[in-house]
Amino acid sequence: MPHTNHVFVFIQVFSYEGGIQSYVKDILQAYSQLDSTADVFLLRDDATVQNPLASERFRFHYCKAKSPMVGRVKLAIELFTHLLTHRPERVFCGHILLAPLIETLCKPLGIPYTVLTYGKEVWEPLPSRKQKALQNADRIWAISRYSRDRACVANGIAPDKVDFLFCAVDGTVFQPQAKDLELLQKYQIENCKVLMTVARLWSGDPYKGVDVTIRALPQILKVFSEVKYLVIGRGDDQPRLAKLAEELGVSDRVVFAGFVATEALPKHYCLADAYVMPSQEGFGIVYLEAMACGVPVLSGNTDGSADPLQDGRFGWQVAHRDPDEVAIACLEMLKGEDPRCNGAWLRQESLAIFDKPAFVQRLKELVSSLD
Repeated sequence: MPHTNHVFVFIQVFSYEGGIQSYVKDILQAYSQLDSTADVFLLRDDATVQNPLASERFRFHYCKAKSPMVGRVKLAIELFTHLLTHRPERVFCGHILLAPLIETLCKPLGIPYTVLTYGKEVWEPLPSRKQKALQNADRIWAISRYSRDRACVANGIAPDKVDFLFCAVDGTVFQPQAKDLELLQKYQIENCKVLMTVARLWSGDPYKGVDVTIRALPQILKVFSEVKYLVIGRGDDQPRLAKLAEELGVSDRVVFAGFVATEALPKHYCLADAYVMPSQEGFGIVYLEAMACGVPVLSGNTDGSADPLQDGRFGWQVAHRDPDEVAIACLEMLKGEDPRCNGAWLRQESLAIFDKPAFVQRLKELVSSLD
């Protein structure tokens, strides 16, 4: 087996599904295609989890214990022993919550470390211990320009210390297909113009823009009376959203689909005539998924979605809390006259930047630049 050059440390990858976990899996999958091996330490995963990335490229160290405190101690001891014994060239810290530990272990040994950041967890001033660990990192990776800028301003980081590793989409999975007749019937959207959002409906994070899109519906319906709004996702904010639709007299136009498994998402995207999420995102991989399916997209205009939408070249950017702007943009999307509604062009151009092969190439460049 080749010499192990690097160590990755993550909180949780295989026992939980989420945006960060999906991104981390992309990183590890891409890394497995490089001529290198790595040790991967996992705080909250244990050896019983299904691990599709198990291969000769990685040695996984599972540190989950019955007590979270015991798990953290186990991680610290095993990681320190490994660093002391093997002296890797670099440690990749998979979350800001782990950064103080990584700094404490790496600094005395002279091992450089890179901190991976994703979005809101670094947008505000961090506690001094985490802030110091971020400032002392050799490099920092960010998923968007917006996230970099917020993190740097809030935490006193030099922007030139930050590298970009944008999110990716699998163009072989997300691709155009005919509208699924069974799903059309299930959601009662036959012969409808369909707006769609895929988002967790959490009251603690109401900024996905579902409520704003619901408020825009009365204006949209004046032009396209056959519009329906398909909301995919679940959470405790759904009752509030349903009540809002009822108050606005559009409850029959809003379909709450609930949870949809990842493997079923491509054919759901292909039900849509427009993907609408006037949100505040660190990046917004859902925009990539929609565009790969040939569906035009709408996002907010002051967040990380500027990168997947390429500053408006690939879609509509609007004030994320303005129903009037959302309505105007939705009408343009549904009319289909704008070049950004050309599904074949949209798919081709977005995949050229964000498909998995481009992600592998970018990771290769970043890793090479660290040597």
